Amino acid sequence: MALDQPPANLDPRIGVDASSERLFQIMFSSLVKKDAHSEIQPDLATSWDIPDATTYIFHLRHDVQFHDGRPLTSKDVAFTFQSILNGSVRTSRVGTFERIQSIETPDPYTVVFKLKEVFAPFLWNLSGGAIGIIPEGSGPEFNRHPIGSGPFAFERYIQDQELTLKRNENYFGPKAAASILRFKIIPEAVVAALELQKGSVDVELNVLTPDMNNVLKMNRNLRVTQSEGTNYQYIAFNLTDPVLRDLRVRQAIAYAVDTDAIIKYLRRGEARPATGVLDSSNWAYEPNVKTYPHDPERAKQLLKEAGQEHLSITFRSTNDTDSRLLAAVLQQQLRDVGINMEIRSNESATFFADIVAGNFQTYSARWVGGTDDPDFFNLVFHSKMVPMNGANRGHYSNPRVDELIDFARRELDIEKRKQAYQEIQRIVAEELPYISLFYRDNVCVYNKRIEGIKIYPDANWTYLTEVSVRNRD
Repeated sequence: MALDQPPANLDPRIGVDASSERLFQIMFSSLVKKDAHSEIQPDLATSWDIPDATTYIFHLRHDVQFHDGRPLTSKDVAFTFQSILNGSVRTSRVGTFERIQSIETPDPYTVVFKLKEVFAPFLWNLSGGAIGIIPEGSGPEFNRHPIGSGPFAFERYIQDQELTLKRNENYFGPKAAASILRFKIIPEAVVAALELQKGSVDVELNVLTPDMNNVLKMNRNLRVTQSEGTNYQYIAFNLTDPVLRDLRVRQAIAYAVDTDAIIKYLRRGEARPATGVLDSSNWAYEPNVKTYPHDPERAKQLLKEAGQEHLSITFRSTNDTDSRLLAAVLQQQLRDVGINMEIRSNESATFFADIVAGNFQTYSARWVGGTDDPDFFNLVFHSKMVPMNGANRGHYSNPRVDELIDFARRELDIEKRKQAYQEIQRIVAEELPYISLFYRDNVCVYNKRIEGIKIYPDANWTYLTEVSVRNRD
């Protein structure tokens, strides 16, 4: 399988990038998991009780082993979360689990979580990809040889080259169809396309450019499938920057960006315009938010009002093909309204380290599979969620947004939660910590001898347990 970005960290308590979290879905088990409709299903826990609004009692399976043969018990579950909460590992996930007051293990197969207050999204935050259970006592070097209990086990990782997983023969669920998964890290899309054509790569998902996908549709040995996705592409601002702190400047940039042209000519129709983090399939989606249709004259007027008619900004991106092309198009569109945009591209590890550290004015990235539950707003927009507590990298702060996020996390009434999240969407659209660009379609190119391909809206990798190779004719 072609992988365009290497995993940043293979410790499920730490890694929050798309490659890492997708790998966690097949390497680790969690207490619960989400199905194709983002509904909670059993995983390590066969069942759970909620005797009151702040107590969750999980009953674990008795037949689970880690990849090294150790039995998985309640102590491993407790250790995983306690090591996050007590600072044993430095991780932005601490903000996700800060409402846990205590974890009790009355017996090897029962775990009791007591929360400080009602926390409506708690079960979703325990699901696969969001976290994975690791063995008790795992040390700081755990990410170098991770041990989980999922359908695939870690075998080896050659930094920035290749990651190999093998089938977990002792997995408690249905065994994976393939005995070995090899992820070849190929940052250059054209190289991935060539390897697909040669047959040295069997599958790629959302790695190639739209032009390459169109070319490969003509290859008799390959299949190309496309479906709507929820992966959200955005531009973020550093709101501690004295220039970008001015809303008029952010609005000017929003009016300067021609998203429709980007979708038509750059994405070749493989995307839908985005008005916010949540797409229209989400139960909390708010359709009536402020939007910024392409209007260069309005952009110029706002820059003039802000005294920034000769604005120069720096734009950060990764150096993969898609990101570089998008940066080049944005650079031209901003130039048309008088903004000079300097592009600085780095490999993904440097890029993410810099944006977490706040070393940016603007950047573009995409959230992959993180927007299923609207509590995602807490991670990216709550004022307390600046790194390392969360992913509010632009230091956005609005007391009303904080209040609404906190309310929705405590409120169990789904309609009241929905109203709170919809107000958040309206405020964020006005204040522009992000410019929403588009939701990417999921496009998978694979060799015809591969069977079992099934693409989910959030482009997760759980389908890889069902993928097999048909014998050649």
